[in-house]
Amino acid sequence: MSKKYSVLLMGASYGSLLATKLALAGHSATMVCLPNEVEAFNNDGAVVRFPVRGREGLVEVNSKTLPGSINAAGTTDVNPADYDLICLAMQEPQYRSPGVRELLDAVAKSGKPCMSIMNMPPLPYLKRIPGLDAAAIEKCYTDADVWSIFDPALLTLCSPDPQAFRPPEEPVNVLQVTLPTNFKAARFDDEGHTQMLRDMQADIEAARFEVDGEQIELPVKLKVHDSIFVPLAKWAMLLTGNYRCVQEGDARSIKEAVHTDLDQSRAVYTWVNELCQAMGADPGDQVPFEKYANAAQGLLKPSSAARALYAGAPNIERVDCLVKTISGQKGMQSDSVDTTVRLVDTRLAANREAAK
Repeated sequence: MSKKYSVLLMGASYGSLLATKLALAGHSATMVCLPNEVEAFNNDGAVVRFPVRGREGLVEVNSKTLPGSINAAGTTDVNPADYDLICLAMQEPQYRSPGVRELLDAVAKSGKPCMSIMNMPPLPYLKRIPGLDAAAIEKCYTDADVWSIFDPALLTLCSPDPQAFRPPEEPVNVLQVTLPTNFKAARFDDEGHTQMLRDMQADIEAARFEVDGEQIELPVKLKVHDSIFVPLAKWAMLLTGNYRCVQEGDARSIKEAVHTDLDQSRAVYTWVNELCQAMGADPGDQVPFEKYANAAQGLLKPSSAARALYAGAPNIERVDCLVKTISGQKGMQSDSVDTTVRLVDTRLAANREAAK
């Protein structure tokens, strides 16, 4: 049994999923979230429903019953220096929000190791990749300045591969997992910080949950990798599915985005993987298209980015812009990706105009 760690998570959606897995493994987690969420989590616990292979229905886990602990707090109620690890689990545009911006500054100044579980890699993480022009990438961020004081050596990236949503008819402390894949984290520069992640990985893998008197293994693990490119395997999925939910007309589901024209989807997926390889990724770091396409069969809603766009959001995470911009640095181009970026740009411009 490893040391018990204390983890601060900025965000309570993906945050509550990872926090629940950590609490099941005996660690303590504090989630920074909105006042109504703070009240719900502290009063009623974090409730996560998992599909478990071989079992009908969903297995419900309430953090109040777990060996570790989950607490929720506001942005001014925590001191990052009190924690062993800080997880960045909000959408990228949120980090410039009042209160969140100041807490993020405190996180950077604390000198504590940080693990991002955003789809959009924080700018300092990309500075760990040799040969990228970081200044040219800044335009893809809602506010690149919020990342300016971070030490890249203290920041790693964890791919938020599991898919989950808050059922709209349920309280805000309830999360339902739809695709129970793993969080894939890259190593830190510092071996001690990486060992902490490996300890958490081992504890999560060893943890069991009792259902009807039986000790069962719950899905969604933390997997730590030596390659800093492993979390970028998500890019091909995002550009093939999530962002291609955005069309001239209504948003479509991820399943439709992937399976309406499987040959085009395969071409986009392959091209993004080739871009990652041009950056330094090993083909073994990446997920085969067939595995992703099969998983996409169960993704029957538009992506969160598409839903936000169609709901009028003036900013979303722009991994599409990031991929297009980096591809230009590598002398690569994709008509399909260019079209996706144009569609997202157009809708964002309309949303911003409507918000004036």
